[in-house]
Amino acid sequence: MWGVRLDLRELIATPGGKESFAFTLDPTDLDFDGVLKYLTPITVTGLVENHAGLLELRAGIRADMLCQCARCLKEFQKPLELDVKVYLAQELEDQDSVDFYLIEDGSVDLEEIMRDALIFNFEPRLLCREDCKGLCPKCGKDLNEGPCGCAEDPDPRWLALGQLLEKD
Repeated sequence: MWGVRLDLRELIATPGGKESFAFTLDPTDLDFDGVLKYLTPITVTGLVENHAGLLELRAGIRADMLCQCARCLKEFQKPLELDVKVYLAQELEDQDSVDFYLIEDGSVDLEEIMRDALIFNFEPRLLCREDCKGLCPKCGKDLNEGPCGCAEDPDPRWLALGQLLEKD
């Protein structure tokens, strides 16, 4: 067994029952583009509830990250805040279901569930701000600080017309 396992044998037999949990997720193999490091531990807190035999797991994943903007390459701090809701079952009809996890030997691997949630829900591109203008592709100036002064490339669709005008 690996990860953080939660024993659910008692909860399975207790309709209306609840089981809370809390742990710290190891960021070693959470290598997301743009995340330079985690400034605080990745904390996971949650609750599993038995709703008439259906086990619902709700959790929150929280941390502070130091990131690099995908457009301007500046470093910035960003909170990691993800709410997770999945269901736990003793048997699965669809083995590829993302919303259901199999209870094995009366327990589940919470670390696996939280890692999956992070992988499936992590932002593909981290930006320092929504309207980041990025860097000039010619001179590399940060366009958030103002225009760079580079001449704009002409639209390639008009190049042939420009060549005709130059001949006259």
